[in-house]
Amino acid sequence: MAPKKSPRPSARDRILAAASQLFYQEGVQNVGIDRIIAESGVAKMSLYNHFKSKDALIAAYLQQRDETWGKQFQEKVEGLATEPREQLLVIFDVLQDWFKEPAFRGCAFMNAAIELADREHPGTQVSLRHHQLIYDYILDRVRAAEFPHPEVLAQQLMILVDGAIMVAFMDQQPEAAQRAKQAASALIAATSISAASISATSTTATSTLQ
Repeated sequence: MAPKKSPRPSARDRILAAASQLFYQEGVQNVGIDRIIAESGVAKMSLYNHFKSKDALIAAYLQQRDETWGKQFQEKVEGLATEPREQLLVIFDVLQDWFKEPAFRGCAFMNAAIELADREHPGTQVSLRHHQLIYDYILDRVRAAEFPHPEVLAQQLMILVDGAIMVAFMDQQPEAAQRAKQAASALIAATSISAASISATSTTATSTLQ
């Protein structure tokens, strides 16, 4: 018996697959609709039946990437460490693995936001939500580790994440992730010392009052 053929992807899936590859590798502004149509093998009418405009297609591409990348990122971090404090550091190990991928071309969401240069564009809105979700995940880990002033530390770590991504892409240096990890480790250590000092001072003051 001949093996069953895998069902052919739907027109929408083929359009998104072609757009995803082209948009990420070449930029959302540099790739035109006709190129996507040619790569996906669909008719122009079919594309516009699924996506009312190029802007809608850009937003769909970013939304799909947000769902897959965000889930994989969290799973990889939590697969490498179980303690919140350690998870904050292995984030950078996960980033380094990503930076080493041959197709790495920076953060799709940063790239799109910069190219579109319009905060109201639907693609930029998806990019901003993605950035917020990553920050929220870091903030959740910081709070779980019971660091003081969690919002401040989470923002500092987010800056290290964003900076590592940009350096890795611009300078083609995957090791930027480890440089950022070293900075994150020093930052976390300093925060821990500060927290311990505050706790000790508070205990001393309480004892004196008693």
